[in-house]
Amino acid sequence: MCSRKLVTLIALFLAAALSVFAEGTRTWEQSKYEDFQRGTPHGVAISSDGTLELAPAFKLVASTPASVVWATAVGPQSEIYAATGGPARVYRILPGGQPSAIFQPQELQVQALVVDKNGVLYAATNPDGKIYRLEHSAAKSAGKDEKSKARSEDEWKSSVYFDPGCKYIWDLALDDSGNLYVATGDHGEIFKVTAKGEHSLFFKSDEPHIRVLAFDGQRNLIAGSDGSGLIYRITPKGEGFVLYSAPKREITSLALDKAGNIYLAAAGEKRSGGGGPANVAISLPAPSPASGPSGGPEAGPPPASTVTLSSSAAAVPGGSEIYRIAIDGSPERLWSSRDDLVYSLAFDPKGHLLAGTGNKGKIFAVSGREDYTDLIKAEANQVTAFTKAVGGGLYASTSNLGKIFLLSAVPDREGNYESDVFDAHIFSKWGRAEFRGSGNVELFARSGNVDNPDRNWSAWKKIDLQKDSAVTAPAARFVQWKAVLHPGDTAPRVESVALNYLPKNVAPEFDDVTVIPGVRYQAVPRPPTVEASQRFDAPPNPIHDRQSVGVKWTVHDDNDDQLMHSVYYRGDGQTRWLLLKGNLADKFYSFDASLLPDGGYTVKVIASDGPSHSPQEALSAEKESSRFEVDTTPPQIVELKASVQGGAVHVQFRAVDSFSPIKRAEYSLDAGDWHFVEPVDQLSDSKSESYDFSLPIVGDASGQEHVVVVRVYDRYDNLVSAKTVVLGK
Repeated sequence: MCSRKLVTLIALFLAAALSVFAEGTRTWEQSKYEDFQRGTPHGVAISSDGTLELAPAFKLVASTPASVVWATAVGPQSEIYAATGGPARVYRILPGGQPSAIFQPQELQVQALVVDKNGVLYAATNPDGKIYRLEHSAAKSAGKDEKSKARSEDEWKSSVYFDPGCKYIWDLALDDSGNLYVATGDHGEIFKVTAKGEHSLFFKSDEPHIRVLAFDGQRNLIAGSDGSGLIYRITPKGEGFVLYSAPKREITSLALDKAGNIYLAAAGEKRSGGGGPANVAISLPAPSPASGPSGGPEAGPPPASTVTLSSSAAAVPGGSEIYRIAIDGSPERLWSSRDDLVYSLAFDPKGHLLAGTGNKGKIFAVSGREDYTDLIKAEANQVTAFTKAVGGGLYASTSNLGKIFLLSAVPDREGNYESDVFDAHIFSKWGRAEFRGSGNVELFARSGNVDNPDRNWSAWKKIDLQKDSAVTAPAARFVQWKAVLHPGDTAPRVESVALNYLPKNVAPEFDDVTVIPGVRYQAVPRPPTVEASQRFDAPPNPIHDRQSVGVKWTVHDDNDDQLMHSVYYRGDGQTRWLLLKGNLADKFYSFDASLLPDGGYTVKVIASDGPSHSPQEALSAEKESSRFEVDTTPPQIVELKASVQGGAVHVQFRAVDSFSPIKRAEYSLDAGDWHFVEPVDQLSDSKSESYDFSLPIVGDASGQEHVVVVRVYDRYDNLVSAKTVVLGK
C-alpha cells in the first residue's frame, strides 16, 4: 500500500516537479514542425522535418456567390466551369473575367461536373438529382470572334441527359470513348451512359454509396465507396474486384500516378456490423433568383433545406488518412491527421501528391510515409477539388467561401513567415540570434510588453546575419521573429531560428513557511528517468516522529532559477537568529527536537538564487514562520502517597511541568486497566495539578498488598509514571 501511494504521488507531481535549471542567458529555439505550425506563413511552406521553404504561388482566380464549389472543369478555350452549392449553379469563368451563371437547376447543389472534348458539359445534381447536358449554342459555329463569344455567353441549352432514379449522384468520369460513368448512392451503383446516350447499370456493389471514380492506365475504372471504405477495380466489362478495404469507412478522393499506383483518402470510423453511411446534415441556403438558363420551369425560390451530404463535409470522428496501393496491390499508409480531413487528391506538374483538406483550408504535399509539407493555407475552410490548369499548375476550388485559386508550378516571388509570440515571463534583454538555413533569407525581430503584437509593439528590426546577428529589438517581455525568403540560385530555406535572451533577475518569493513539531519529512526517491540537469521538486512524505520538528516551505522564482535555502531559528525573547542548516536544495528540513530547550521559537528560511547568478547579481528573500513550541521534557510526579482507608485505597499526588500545562492523568490498580482521573479542580489547564481520589476494594482484598501506578501527560504528550505500594494489614 505504501509503495502504491508513493507511485501515485510521483505520477501526480512529476510534471510540475521537473524543470531545467535556469542559468543566466537562455535560448528560445524553433526548429520542429510543431514549432513552426504555431506561426503564420505567407507564401511559405512548412515541411514535416521542420524546415521553411518558399511555397508555390497561389492566387485567387475567381470568387463565386456560392458557399461551396464542389467541382471544376476546364473547357477547350481555357475557360473554367464551376459546379456549386448554396446556391446550385454552374458558373462559367473566362480568362480574366468574372463568374457568370449558365445553369440553375431546381436541386440544391451541383455535385459533379465534366466536360468532353467538344466542350459539352455534364453536370450532376443532388439530392434526387439527374445528369444534365449543357451545350453552348455558339459551339456549333466556328470562326466567331471574341465579341461574338461574349454576346453568346448566356446562350446555353440544358437538358436532362440521364436520370438514374437515385438519391445521390456523387461523381462523374468520362473515358476516351466518350462514355460517362456515374457514381451514385444510396444503393452503391455505377451507371454507364454511352456517347449516344444509351444508359445501363455498369456495376452494383453491396455498399451504400460509390463516392469517387478514376481510370487507370488499362482503362479499368477505380471506384471508392462509403460504408466499408472499399476500393474496387472494375474492368471495361463491369467485373469488379476489391483491391483494398481501408481502415476508414469512406473513400473521399482518388488519384493515380503515371506508374499506376493508386492513392486514396479515407475518413471516418467504421462501425461494427456495418450499417448506413456516416452522413452529416448540412444546411444550404436556398438558391436566389438570377438571370440565365434554368434546368426547369421558372418558379419562386424554394425554402432553405437540410441536405445530407458526404460525411467529409464536417468533422468526422477518427480523422483522415491517405494510403497508397502499389502496382502489386500492397497498401501502405502515407499520412494521417486527427484534425485535417482530406477532400481532394491530385498531382502537381512535378508529380507531387497534393491533398486538399478542411476545415482549415490547407493543402499538403505528401512525399512519402509521414513525409509531407504544409504547403498552402487558402482563404477558405475547405479545399474541395483540384483540376489541371492550362499552362501548368492546378485550379483549387474551395468552400466557405466558394472560390477558385490557381496553384502555380513555380515558387512565389517572395514569402514571409512570422513566428508565434514568445513570452519570456519577465522583462528581458535580447542577445544574438542563431540562424541555420541557406539561400537568401532575411531575419527580423520585434518586441513588446503585451501579448498582442498589434498593440503598440516596436517596429521590425532587421538582424544582420552576416555580422554579429544582434537582436536590436527593445528589451521587453514578449518577442517575435520574422523570416523573409527570396528566390535565388540557392533555394531559400530556414531550418532553425534561436533567440538568446537574459531575463532581468528578480528575487524569489515565498508563499508559506510551516513548522510542525512531531513530524519528520522524508524525501521522495528521485525517479531514474529524471536527468541530472533537471530539478526534482516533489513534495516530501511526512512521517510522525515525536522527537523531530519538521519545517517545509513553498517558494517560487519567476526566473525559474535554481534556489538554495538556509534555515534559522530564534527563541522567545532572543534577538539573534541562529543557523540550523544551510545550503539546502530541498524545500524541507527536519531536526531533532532535543536540540532546543523547552520553549517558544520562530523559524526563518532564506532562499537565494545564487546558484544561477554571479555573486553581485544574486538576490534573496526570507520569510518567518508562525511561533511554535518545543517541549521534550516530561512532567514530574511529586508527593505520591496511598493508604487503605475504610475499604478503599486513598491516593494523593501532584503533577508538575516546567513549561506546558498538564494534559491528563491516569491510574492503574494492581496491573489493571488504565483509568482517567480528574484533578482536584476538575480542569487540566495548569503547569501544576493536584489529584486526590479513592479506589474501592472488593471483599477481603483490603488486607492485602496493593500496587498503585499513575502516569501523567503534558500538552505535548511527554509522559512520566510513578508507583507506590500499599502494604497489607
